[in-house]
Amino acid sequence: MRLTRYTDYSLRVLIHLALHDDRLCSIGEISSTYEISHNHLMKVVNALQHDGFVETLRGRGGGLRLARPADSISVGEVVRRTEEGFQLADCSGCALSPACGLTGVLQKGVQAMLAVFDDYMIADMLTDKAAMLRMTNRQSPIGIGLS
Repeated sequence: MRLTRYTDYSLRVLIHLALHDDRLCSIGEISSTYEISHNHLMKVVNALQHDGFVETLRGRGGGLRLARPADSISVGEVVRRTEEGFQLADCSGCALSPACGLTGVLQKGVQAMLAVFDDYMIADMLTDKAAMLRMTNRQSPIGIGLS
């Protein structure tokens, strides 16, 4: 299974906000840091706000921040909200599906994967926060408002 780009971007936004939890971040900053389309990132942030992961503050000096502590947002929760489906194969047209065990095996695999994702919080992704901050601060401007 491969996660969609949308899920990837959602996780990157949340990790970035967790990394910079001492200040507001802008969409432009995140877009520049990860070389992600600004317009696409705006859609991702809007959905993250709608789902209660991100707070946005508009106007001069505005920006983004996590709506909840990073240690209370599980990777599994984000993946479930951003992925549309977890069916690894479409067995509906297969003549063997009523007697085949593949569907059950695939479902167990997805459940196991999501269980692992549930064990990790966004805060857990900051394994070397100092190095991550050095890397992002080299690439992104500090203190830009929501754009």
